[in-house]
Amino acid sequence: VQLQASGGGLVQPGGSLRLSCAASGSISSINVMGWYRQAPGKQRELVSTISSGGSTNYADSVKGRYTISRDNAKNTVYLQLNSLKPEDTAVYYCKIDWRYGLGPRRVAWGQGTQVTVSS
Repeated sequence: VQLQASGGGLVQPGGSLRLSCAASGSISSINVMGWYRQAPGKQRELVSTISSGGSTNYADSVKGRYTISRDNAKNTVYLQLNSLKPEDTAVYYCKIDWRYGLGPRRVAWGQGTQVTVSS
């Protein structure tokens, strides 16, 4: 299973970006899909998750500014980032909790996409 993340870039404060992460490979089902981020010198932190049923969860720091969504037919998770702040600068990683057939649940991480918020 591979995750391909895209959509990062350089944006001015107040700007917007949309991140995408597409999963490919032998996947029967994906439970939780999510986004994490890691800023320089800091630990990786949870940004947002979305369950297979559509329930969402957000870090307090991004509530009201970020929106997570998913397209189950495409095994893809999205993260809309609005009203970006310099402190949102980080490498953003996607993560999925997936299963193939009756096998065990497994976790896969994407390679990360850089988001830089600067004037």
